[in-house]
Amino acid sequence: MHVCVIGAGVVGVTTAYFLAREGHCVTLVDARAQPAEVASYANGGQLSYSYVAPLAGPGVLPAVPGWLLRADSPLRFTPRLDPQQWCWALRFVQACTASASQRSTAQMLTLSYLSRDTLHALLEREPLAFGHQRNGKLIVYRTPGLLEKARALVAYQAGHGARQQVLDARQCLAREPALAALEPQLAGGIYTAGEESGDCMAFTRALFERLRALPGATVRMNTAVQRLKRLGGRIVSAQTGEGGIEADAYVVATGLGSRDLLRPLGQNLPLYGLKGYSLSVPLAQDEPGAPAISVTDYERRIVYARLGNVLRIAAMVDMGVQDSRIDPRRIALLKRQVREVFPRLDLDQALQWAGVRPATPHGKPLIGACRAADNVWINAGHGALGFTLACGSAALLADLMAGRRPAIDPAPFAP
Repeated sequence: MHVCVIGAGVVGVTTAYFLAREGHCVTLVDARAQPAEVASYANGGQLSYSYVAPLAGPGVLPAVPGWLLRADSPLRFTPRLDPQQWCWALRFVQACTASASQRSTAQMLTLSYLSRDTLHALLEREPLAFGHQRNGKLIVYRTPGLLEKARALVAYQAGHGARQQVLDARQCLAREPALAALEPQLAGGIYTAGEESGDCMAFTRALFERLRALPGATVRMNTAVQRLKRLGGRIVSAQTGEGGIEADAYVVATGLGSRDLLRPLGQNLPLYGLKGYSLSVPLAQDEPGAPAISVTDYERRIVYARLGNVLRIAAMVDMGVQDSRIDPRRIALLKRQVREVFPRLDLDQALQWAGVRPATPHGKPLIGACRAADNVWINAGHGALGFTLACGSAALLADLMAGRRPAIDPAPFAP
């Protein structure tokens, strides 16, 4: 079967690779010159398999007014005269219940653990260089009440296969000495030894090169798909400025662009862009001021991941800003908050980045058949978890397209 995969971010490249490995003829097409140029370029770098609870949760709505009134808030909401924004926000509010959050967390864990196992199997076959480390992750809390809520989540996730430890402040500092400046405020943390990190862009581009070497695989970069041409109940070509791409099946994996591509066919994906920022800080060898393990500052919603000789720092959710321009005020705030925790880091040389992540209201990606055409499939809406979930999402979609029984229940992710 000839499959056209639209989108060369981490999800699209991983999907194209898995389909090509199964023997399909695959054409990967993307508007950019290089893969991983948009949301996959400089994300948080954490492969966070046990931390996939959705943003929508019972504790979110009470906190929103305080976040919106604070200048140093991790969340910023810019209202627009945009029906898509308000429909998404309403569905997000509806998902902020304890039962919905627990259900989504359990479902997401099945996909994240599939992704972890699939990535490990992939790396045994393809030794990709992307700064991969299995160095664990520590989430630190300043507020005892939030630590107790996290303890309850640890107990819940233990029933779904997660292996985590609740640490007091002293144990957190023993696990990560670079957090010494936070000691007076530190209530404790949650440590997960099995978490990993890596450079998403490096992973995507390394796998892209493996894809290009596979028989039957074709890549067409600098080629924007403008629309999908439908005849009856099927798509007969992906229309580009250079003509049509004819295939037996099409996979739409172009992140936020998936919404605009499928809307003319009658399928309106519940996707909205959540903008985030990152800093990439060059490190000297054995830099003592940087954490050796992945760290998440829970109250500030800042993540830290060691990627070889770079520390990736990612943070913030800006809703209603649908471009990737860097806001100097947000970067200045991020640097100030980072210096409070890791004062020895030299942030003057940090590379700045901003990107818009395609998110669903309930936090689950959309993986499966498109309603609008018989031969179109969707793999989109991974939010901030695209790197973590890419391999599992590709494996799940490959099973569905082949008519095989998947390793996990696909129903929670059906578009």
